[in-house]
Amino acid sequence: MRKILEILKLKWQDGLSNRQIAVSCNVSPSTVSDLVQRATHAGLSWPAVQQMTDTELEALLYVDVSVRKPPEVMPDWQKVHKELSRPNVTLKLLWWEYKELHPDGFQYTQFCYHYRQWAEHLDVVMRQHHKAGEKVFVDWAGQTVPIHDPMTGEVHEAYSFVAVLGASSYVFAYVFPSMEINGEEVLGFGSLPGF
Repeated sequence: MRKILEILKLKWQDGLSNRQIAVSCNVSPSTVSDLVQRATHAGLSWPAVQQMTDTELEALLYVDVSVRKPPEVMPDWQKVHKELSRPNVTLKLLWWEYKELHPDGFQYTQFCYHYRQWAEHLDVVMRQHHKAGEKVFVDWAGQTVPIHDPMTGEVHEAYSFVAVLGASSYVFAYVFPSMEINGEEVLGFGSLPGF
């Protein structure tokens, strides 16, 4: 607590920058910024902080998100989980959509916290054991990659081929100009018997 009071005093009473405070208190500038931001959002000022006990100050600055009252409309976590499996979908994007529909709902930190609490109950573990040299898993991975030809300036799309050895999980990756060999499309996804 003493360090918190010292940081707030140096910021509000002495007017030092976050970097100067970080050096003086032997903490990172991001820690100083976070603390000052928390105190500002809590509506605190230097005279008020001096009158508070350590417990009161800590309760205002570090609210436990697990004990906050949930919003009236809880997100559909099953739907959120399903949407996360789509390409380029993030928790932040889903939170923005949720906030557009429910402005008084969870803030981003609470949204992430409660989603992770929900996701902990999913039973998604499937352990597989493979003998060395027995299997290699192959597939075309992700989106295409733009390749720039330095001579002509043309941009071509390239495809990433990935192979993973079953026992060691060693990865081989290579970029190809197409997913075809001799005019026939090569499908990945699956496993091949040993080499």
